[in-house]
Amino acid sequence: MMPIDHDPTSNTTSPSFNMNPQDFPPSPHIDLPLASARAVSPCLEEVQRFCQDSSSPPRFSTLHGSLRPIILKFQDVIYNIQLPPTTESTTSPSPTTRVILNGVTGIVRPGELLGMLGPSGSGKTTLLTAIGGRLQGKLSGGSITYNGHAFSKSIKRKIGFVTQDDVLYPHLTVLETLTFTALLRLHKNLTRKDKIDQVDMVISELGLTRCRNTMIGGPLFRGVSGGERKRVSIGQEMLVNPSLLLLDEPTSGLDSTTAHRMMATLKALARGGRTMVTTIHQPSSRLYQMFDKVVVLSEGYPIYCGRASHVIDYFCSIGLPPGCNFINPADFLLDLTNGIYSDTRHEDQDVEHYTKLEHQDNNSPSCIKQFLITSYMNNLYPILKAETHHTFGDQNHSTLNPSSGSEENEWSTSWWEQFKILLQRGLKERRHESYSGLRIFQVLSVAIISGLLWWHSDVTHIQDQIGLLFFFSIFWGFFPLFNAIFAFPQERQMLIRERASGMYNLSAYYMARIVGDLPMELVLPTIFISITYYMSGLKPSPITFILTLTIILYNVLVSQGLGLALGAILMDVKQATTLASVIMLVLLLAGGYYIQHIPHFIAWLKYVSFSHYCYKLLVGVQYKGYEVYECGLEIRCKVLDYPTIKHLGVHNLGFDVLALTIMLVGFRILAYYALKMNQL
Repeated sequence: MMPIDHDPTSNTTSPSFNMNPQDFPPSPHIDLPLASARAVSPCLEEVQRFCQDSSSPPRFSTLHGSLRPIILKFQDVIYNIQLPPTTESTTSPSPTTRVILNGVTGIVRPGELLGMLGPSGSGKTTLLTAIGGRLQGKLSGGSITYNGHAFSKSIKRKIGFVTQDDVLYPHLTVLETLTFTALLRLHKNLTRKDKIDQVDMVISELGLTRCRNTMIGGPLFRGVSGGERKRVSIGQEMLVNPSLLLLDEPTSGLDSTTAHRMMATLKALARGGRTMVTTIHQPSSRLYQMFDKVVVLSEGYPIYCGRASHVIDYFCSIGLPPGCNFINPADFLLDLTNGIYSDTRHEDQDVEHYTKLEHQDNNSPSCIKQFLITSYMNNLYPILKAETHHTFGDQNHSTLNPSSGSEENEWSTSWWEQFKILLQRGLKERRHESYSGLRIFQVLSVAIISGLLWWHSDVTHIQDQIGLLFFFSIFWGFFPLFNAIFAFPQERQMLIRERASGMYNLSAYYMARIVGDLPMELVLPTIFISITYYMSGLKPSPITFILTLTIILYNVLVSQGLGLALGAILMDVKQATTLASVIMLVLLLAGGYYIQHIPHFIAWLKYVSFSHYCYKLLVGVQYKGYEVYECGLEIRCKVLDYPTIKHLGVHNLGFDVLALTIMLVGFRILAYYALKMNQL
């Protein structure tokens, strides 16, 4: 390994990564600006020729709405997180905070594409999230400004954020996905036709015309390709014609050709006057040459920020030139961020000198990282600081101003429009799941088997009929409960992304979800009761049948509300399913069928069991006071005197309806506030 040639007076051996500029002496290695002429090695010249951009991507079409250029500045950004306390006993106390970002500074202008490079865990996504205003908590230091203004809701509407994972509804087509996004995000002053026209324009510009009517797809069925999914995600943000577009690992999971096309699309978007910032893990040389600027991070500390074409010049100037076998600047940068440096051009020179250096510690990864940080602070940081301070003497781009409080709280569409659009989207997406062949088969098979088991039972088999009614209450308590548990955990990522983009009000989403579930949750129990009721020989009166069906449907809604609440509180399917199993088992045992003489200290359980109230109501509407049954040889007794019914007590049915109503409303209110508490 080639030794690091640096000023012995500089503090490069200190283990402390302190980012205060005054702690570092002036560096004698480089006289910036970096564009100044300097001697470059022959192999470096070859690399520069290889990295020249040979093509200019086409200009992106103008979308609806004026594009207000944004000059993005981030100055001395510091972000720390609190670590949980450790119980391990150590000689030295463990740190209570962890540094994620430390002193990151940079500026991106309209028309520029900035790439953030660094290994996993270097802080790229954290910095991108902070720029997008989506960081949990506040910055520990520094500032991020947009045309000189702090982040606000008005600025948020001009920022597009594309996450690494493509969170899309699998059963919607490309056209439907972009259409619903446009209807929700574009301003209410635009007509529906204007919004549809904008969708068509985005589909055309992003090359999605061929797959516009293809479903997105998911784990269980094939849809569009990975590159097309990523372009759909970008298209959702492009609909609002963002001035600042942020992308987290846009080439992740794509082959080299698709990744190159993706970057060409981003380059075209930037050339249209937008400010573009993207994180990228390990770009190829073809991708690297598309960046105008790069920020290189190592464990949260910047080691370079500037023009992508000047990066090799800079590292050569501080004594870290690449080897002759160097091809990709990104590979060279990633080695440096990991504290790895080797210069193969000098492998056959100064062998004796290298042998001596092997016994020194000045080539260790930590020492190399410290040297890179020191060089950055001495050489690049003063230039960046001066550039960011002088930028806003030129205010001809600063047309984006903070809005008044009333405008910031204004949604793009009204609450009622949000509700209607979300309801329509939910019905289109969930109909495939709710009316799947497997679920229909499950309900029909149980209905037919139940009808056959209780085939033409009559009042003489009163215990059997009571058992069937209790089965109705527990089956249509379990089934909707466990289906509803999945609702919010499965849509959590989608809800987080759309809410972070300011697409709709949480209450509009919640009401659309509840209303949209009604036809899907009530059709199957209606079919079930219609089959089983008459097969089993229950009272053939139409009024009794309608009352029985109404009670079952009411029970379904209560059970569904409990499932929604459990899912919203825990936001984890496994935990919610486990807890629901325990709750339903307790409610089942306390329902009043298996045990009638419950000890007083635990008798309260039946009063919180919706299955108990449903069971009482079903028995109450099925049997009247004048009905009799054979209780012995030629002996007839009143049905209401049957021990099970008598102990159940079916006289005060109004209280049971009230109890179910309280649960119906209470569970749904609990679910809504659980979503709000989870910051959704």
